[in-house]
Amino acid sequence: MAARHFHRSFAAVFFIVSKIFGLAFEPAVWLLLLLVATLLSFRHPKRQRGLLVATLVFMLIGTNAGLINEAYLAWELPAVPMRTIAPHDAGVLLTGISRSQKSPHDRVYLSEGADRFTNTLWLYRAGRIRYIIISGGSGSLRKAAHTEARDLATLLQLAGVPKQAILLEETSRNTRENALNTKALLAQHPDIKSLVLITSAFHQRRAIGCFRQVGLTPTPFPADFRSDNRHLFSPFYWLPNAASFGRWSHLLHEITGYLTYKLLGYC
Repeated sequence: MAARHFHRSFAAVFFIVSKIFGLAFEPAVWLLLLLVATLLSFRHPKRQRGLLVATLVFMLIGTNAGLINEAYLAWELPAVPMRTIAPHDAGVLLTGISRSQKSPHDRVYLSEGADRFTNTLWLYRAGRIRYIIISGGSGSLRKAAHTEARDLATLLQLAGVPKQAILLEETSRNTRENALNTKALLAQHPDIKSLVLITSAFHQRRAIGCFRQVGLTPTPFPADFRSDNRHLFSPFYWLPNAASFGRWSHLLHEITGYLTYKLLGYC
C-alpha cells in the first residue's frame, strides 16, 4: 500500500515538474535573457559586444528553416507505407491532439497533430485494425471538462466507427502512463493480442520505448510529421522563418523528455 501511494505521489509530482521544466527549453525565453543581459552590460562595452554577437548568432540559427527541418528529419521515425502494415487486432491512438479546455464545450477542437486521428481512422477503414484504443485523459495542469479520449471517440463515431470498436483509456497524463494503462486495459480484453501504435513521428521513439518497457510490442505507425521534404539546393530552404523558434522548442522538449524517460527507466 505504501509503495503504491509513493508511486502515485511521484507520478503526480513528475507530471507537474515536467510541465514547469518545459519553460527552460523555450528559445524565445533564451532570446529574451540574452537581450536583457546585453542591455544590462552597457557599462562593459566588450562584454556587451560579445553578448550582441551571441544574440545575432542565436537568432540566425534559431530562425533558419532548413536547419530545424534537418533536425526533425534526423529525429522523426520515417513514414511507414500503409500496405506494409499487416492486419492487427487494435490500434492505440495516443491523445494530445485536442483542446479539451476550449469553450464552448459543444464540439471537439483539434490542434496540431490531428494526423494521429486521421491516420488511425485510415488504418481502421483499410482493415488494418479491428479495434481502436484511445489512450489519454488530459495533459493539462487544469481540470478539463472532459477527457481527450472521449472527445476523439465522439469524432470516430461521427466518422462511422461503431461504438463497440472503440475502447477508452481516460486516465493517462503522459506517455509512461499511456503504456501502463493500456496494458491494464488489455488485461480485460485477452482477445486483443497485436497492436499498432499511432502517434506523432517525433514522439514515436519515446512512445514505442515506453510500451516495450511494460511488455507490449506494438508495430509503430508514425503520423503528424513536422518535417518537410529536403530541398538542400534551394535558397528558400534556408531562409529565416520566425516559426522556426517554436519548432526548435517543440523538438528540444521532446528530446529532453526522451532522455529523462531513459534515465528513469521508462523507455
